[in-house]
Amino acid sequence: QVQLVESGGGLVQAGGSLTLSCAGSGIMSYIMAWYRQVPGKQRELVAYIGITGDPHYVDSVKGRFTISKNNSVNTVFLYMSSLKPEDSGVYYCNTVRQSWNWGQGTQVTVAS
Repeated sequence: QVQLVESGGGLVQAGGSLTLSCAGSGIMSYIMAWYRQVPGKQRELVAYIGITGDPHYVDSVKGRFTISKNNSVNTVFLYMSSLKPEDSGVYYCNTVRQSWNWGQGTQVTVAS
């Protein structure tokens, strides 16, 4: 079991940017993903990054979000730009198979 720690969320105006971080021991050996959850809805996949660093995104964030990782510090990042109110939610990281217990997440609120 890996403990995942997400950080970097906050309140931002529409059009702004944020960078989220996800840290966890050994996570670089897995295909890691970022998910978003809003109240009353299921957690949804936003982006994931392959072991070799190849990124993948859902259509709604393509061109605006960038997923990356730093193997030396076991951290996955999500750079979010041109933020929209509909990007708001609690962001979590996990493997694409959701292998581990969820962390506390990090709240992103985009004000219109």
